[in-house]
Amino acid sequence: MRHLELFAGIGGFRRAMDVLTNDHILDFHCVGYSEIDSKAETTYRANYTIDADEIVMGDIVSFTSNKKNIKSLPKFDLLTGGFPCQTFSMMGKQSGFEEDRGQMFFRIIDILTIKKPKYVLLENVKNLRNHDKGRTFARIKSELEAIGYRVYADIFNTADFHLPQTRNRVLIFATTVKTPKDFDFSSKLIAKEFDKKYRETSLEFFETITDVLMQDVDSKYYLSERIKPTLLSDGSSNFKSRSDINMKIARPLTATMHKMHRACQDNYYSQDFIESYGKINPVDTMTKEELAKLPIRKLTPEEAFMLQGFPAGFARKGRTSGVADGSLYKQAGNAVSVNTIYAVLYYLIKCKIIK
Repeated sequence: MRHLELFAGIGGFRRAMDVLTNDHILDFHCVGYSEIDSKAETTYRANYTIDADEIVMGDIVSFTSNKKNIKSLPKFDLLTGGFPCQTFSMMGKQSGFEEDRGQMFFRIIDILTIKKPKYVLLENVKNLRNHDKGRTFARIKSELEAIGYRVYADIFNTADFHLPQTRNRVLIFATTVKTPKDFDFSSKLIAKEFDKKYRETSLEFFETITDVLMQDVDSKYYLSERIKPTLLSDGSSNFKSRSDINMKIARPLTATMHKMHRACQDNYYSQDFIESYGKINPVDTMTKEELAKLPIRKLTPEEAFMLQGFPAGFARKGRTSGVADGSLYKQAGNAVSVNTIYAVLYYLIKCKIIK
């Protein structure tokens, strides 16, 4: 099956399809990809073999501005993309389609209108379903239906797919193929099917954060004495928060996690918790002041990549190619969770929707 990956980042969709191919579920071949972030593309190229005939689209706005470019794309069956989500996110301004990044969805429509692949799989933040009182999602659905697609969607939590990270994302599946009346694109049903399969796959999978945390890491990942009291603070009189560390299921990774330093929004772990594989958790017995005296560190880029279902080697290859840790953290935070995409595609293949 021929695949086009838009807004590729570090290739979460491609990685899932590579594993499906390796597991002899269905053979996938990438015909091209788009990515505007040069650092993300460096990591992408460091980890995938880019065939000579593969189309490197670059900036999708520039590429789709000329219809000849779209027409020149080779035939493909599946289009995927985690289109920019900041304009719909609860953490952003929620400006939606009014901002340039929100317009990226319509560049997808430009390609679909001309190329008409059988299948589309898109990812975005959970809030997309409710943005602008549901009108944004209704517009997306109607745009896809207007060019001949049946549209299905649900909210998927990464933690339900054997990666210890709470990460709720909407996945939109659209197809021109006739589907059975009883076809159910349900995250619960897809997770149930994945539970039967995941141990037989070539995927990375972990049950809690202790399966991810590495025992011996560079000292640069440990927090300074100055920052720890701020990190553990429960906020101010105007803003209260629960600044917990040592969470066994990680909070959602974000593109800005390398500079946030708030335990209510990020993931931090004390050394005794790491060394005991979670058996010792000082959070249960110590005050915030006492916790601030312990060695506490943030996740490494390798661990962040693993929480998204990528091998740690993906981050290492990016670093070897000159990508700094700050960019690697951003890439992990922006990525789609590999196991979730694998599970969805496996389910669609098993249901004989994708074939």
